[in-house]
Amino acid sequence: MEFASYPSLRGRRIFVTGGASGIGASIVTHFAVQGARVVFIDIDDAAAAATIAAIRAGGHDVPHYIRCDLRDIAALRASIVQARALIGPIEVLVNNAARDDRHALDDVTPEYFDERMAVNFRHQFFAAQAVAPDMRAAKGGSIINLGSISWMLKNPGMPVYLSAKAAALGLTRALARDLGPHGIRSNSVVPGWIMTERQVSLWLTPASEAELMRQQCLKEKLYPPDIARMVLWLAADDSRLVTAQQFIVDGGWF
Repeated sequence: MEFASYPSLRGRRIFVTGGASGIGASIVTHFAVQGARVVFIDIDDAAAAATIAAIRAGGHDVPHYIRCDLRDIAALRASIVQARALIGPIEVLVNNAARDDRHALDDVTPEYFDERMAVNFRHQFFAAQAVAPDMRAAKGGSIINLGSISWMLKNPGMPVYLSAKAAALGLTRALARDLGPHGIRSNSVVPGWIMTERQVSLWLTPASEAELMRQQCLKEKLYPPDIARMVLWLAADDSRLVTAQQFIVDGGWF
């Protein structure tokens, strides 16, 4: 297969959360291949180093990595200030970071609830708030929030995660309305079951794969590049009048 190149992404300044592994690493890599200038944050130094090494080996411009625990909003804000010093005003924000740990309804404490929302949703709001001045000054920009099909499917055993991912769609539409007059777009990419190393090692079994193939219209497993390519399109000028939308990439499962 051959996939699109986007001239408008060459030199574009990108900030990606959770970019060291999985979907995030694929997003960072795809932007680097397009010639974008990328900063990503994460807390997994080893995975970040591996991602950077792979991009360097491919002969592409190497992204900048900043270690940041985005549960700490002050640290998140500081990382965006640092990113701005490294590459200039942010033109594209990809709110990718999340973690779908399972949990039972009866076991959730207020402390656990707050921590899971901090991991899976709160940072999306404050990252958007932090980059909005750059985008207003530029009279344009693209904010891309990663959602999840899980809340649409009513998946059991992770009610706080589902709540956070449902909230991401509300934030996406709110940002689209409030920032649209400044030429800033806000959209959501909603992955189906993506075969990251974590997903395969923890939850993929012959039975679950067979059920997935039964449910999907397209009988192929999805992988991180399938999400990254949708993110590229939403970051590029090709989608210049697309905002307040969600794009489900799930092989026709939902």
